[in-house]
Amino acid sequence: MSAAAGTLLLHEDLRDAVQYCREVTRTRAANFYWGLRLTPEPQRSAMYAIYAWMREADDIVDGAPAGSDAARSIQLFRANTQLALRGDVGEPTLLWRALAAVASAYPLELSDFDAMIDGQIADLRPRRLQREVEFRRYCEQVASSVGRVCVRVWGYQDEHALALASERGVAFQMVNVIRDIAEDARMGRVYIPQERLDGAGVDVDGLLHWREPRRCRALIDGMIAAARDRFEASASLDAMIEPTCRPTLRGLTGMYRALLERMAADPERIVHERVSVPRLQKALVILRARLAGGR
Repeated sequence: MSAAAGTLLLHEDLRDAVQYCREVTRTRAANFYWGLRLTPEPQRSAMYAIYAWMREADDIVDGAPAGSDAARSIQLFRANTQLALRGDVGEPTLLWRALAAVASAYPLELSDFDAMIDGQIADLRPRRLQREVEFRRYCEQVASSVGRVCVRVWGYQDEHALALASERGVAFQMVNVIRDIAEDARMGRVYIPQERLDGAGVDVDGLLHWREPRRCRALIDGMIAAARDRFEASASLDAMIEPTCRPTLRGLTGMYRALLERMAADPERIVHERVSVPRLQKALVILRARLAGGR
């Protein structure tokens, strides 16, 4: 990517499009917003556009009113994405203008966006995963793809960074799955593989009502340990990212790890409430990432 290409996102003609994406990120994803604030321009604006795209895809599936044709809407969304990644703007909305500019500035791959959309399409109907390999595939679709897009924007110094970004994405998604167990179940989605539930001697209803605390805790502890393993497996990614963007990756990772440890301290909370990281703790995570700089 040339410096001239990167400055496309700062062009006067794109100001409204970038501002729209920034507001979507600020209002819909507090964790990501404050992490992305550590990113220098023009990568920061590019990441706002990427998040706004992901939010729109998610809303098509999760926010679709009863009786709507979400399947048709997501396929139209895919078609517009393909156009934007070719530098074209099929629908001249602020989102597509911003994404087309990002695609002109950074080496994005359509396969990553297609994977994300495939994961969304699978969620259009009730879903219960049976095997660990299915769970891994799901995480790769909706999160490893995001990790690869991020490092393509941030820049990296070793091709192995893409594989490590995939692992970091799996770690992030495992945290999401643990946190959202109750919410997902209400929508007919059970991402914890049945073979893992069977191994712990717990069924979904028993987990949601925490009927056998020792078995339920063992199940969640196992999921938490698996997420920690993915974080450790991808630990060398940080040093492969371009130094100016390392604080962003460290900040985002720090917030996810803080969330994971809060759930580890009291696993039963996940079936009663949406666990979150307190604002002060988030601020400290971001401050530490900023102070560490590009080391």
